[in-house]
Amino acid sequence: MRIFTRLNLLGWNLPGCYLAGLLAWSALAVAQEELTTEAGLEAPVAPIGAEEEQAAAAAARAKAVPDAAEAARQAARARELTLELRQRQQAIAELQSAQGVYNPALIEAYDDIARLYIELEDYDSAARSLNEALQIIRINTGLYSEQQRPLIGQLIDNHSRMEHWVEVDDLVHLDHHISSRLYAPVDSQYLDAAEGYGEWKLRVLRENLLQLNSRGLMKTAEDLSSFYGRVLMDIEFSEEVEPENLVGLLNGKSRADMALARNIANTPYTYFEGTANRYITQQRCQNRRNAAGQLVRQCVNVQVENPRYRQSQQEAKRLALYRYTNEIDRTLERLRMIKESNNSLTAVQRADLDTQITQLQMEASSLQSQRGGFRF
Repeated sequence: MRIFTRLNLLGWNLPGCYLAGLLAWSALAVAQEELTTEAGLEAPVAPIGAEEEQAAAAAARAKAVPDAAEAARQAARARELTLELRQRQQAIAELQSAQGVYNPALIEAYDDIARLYIELEDYDSAARSLNEALQIIRINTGLYSEQQRPLIGQLIDNHSRMEHWVEVDDLVHLDHHISSRLYAPVDSQYLDAAEGYGEWKLRVLRENLLQLNSRGLMKTAEDLSSFYGRVLMDIEFSEEVEPENLVGLLNGKSRADMALARNIANTPYTYFEGTANRYITQQRCQNRRNAAGQLVRQCVNVQVENPRYRQSQQEAKRLALYRYTNEIDRTLERLRMIKESNNSLTAVQRADLDTQITQLQMEASSLQSQRGGFRF
């Protein structure tokens, strides 16, 4: 009625029905505005977490750019390597056709193509190429040529990538065998090869890469200790040997002997072969009545376990442990002599040697305490 009155006051002479409709429309508009205000829908509000989602999407797009670039670079490099591989394969075929399959020029060609296979992570093909090169070297330069050693080293690395440990073991043996034929026992190149052989065998023992049983591991450790002993005996009185080589060999021998001593200490004495006879013959007699009813003494010989056999097994274990703990003591003494008498050692080498001696002494003391108080 107020709107109606105001409109009339303004001089608008409107029909009554029109004014009534206008009033109804105004009331509806006011009601809708109040409902909207009460519901809190005055303006659209961004969803919760939208800014975080947008930031994450932007970061993903930014990261995808270098990833895509790296993938494109790798794909281009793979295409380049594949093309180069085909060219080198063609060059090898032409060289074989022109100069024969054992021409020395093929050695470098096979070596180069093996490097391409390695970059493509085709290690089987790389091994075949390296073996071809090795075969050509042996045909042209002999079974014990020095030129084989770099290729053997590459084959060792390649088979290690594939975890073909039996092949690696064979190649390490081959490299040491060739080195022993090429160099004198005091030559630094032979001593480096001997150290490499020993380090590999120590790793075999530590990780059991060849899947050996306990007896196999024991035999490997015994052979390794004997190997170090022979090498050290050959250079014992030589003045040509560098102290680093001597310390490395002594350290390797001590680790082999320590592995043996620990194995012996943890092995039950019943696994050792006693020095006494395992069985002895005894005569056992008893009185029996014969057919005439008379008591007669009847005796039979029987085999029984020798009570001294177990004692001899325990003694065999003690002797075996003593053998290797004694070897460790001798190695310790030699290391101390090198430290005290060798003036060519640097301060760093002397500190490293002192650390090795201390650690070895602690382990040896632990084993010696076991040796004196076994619990069989």
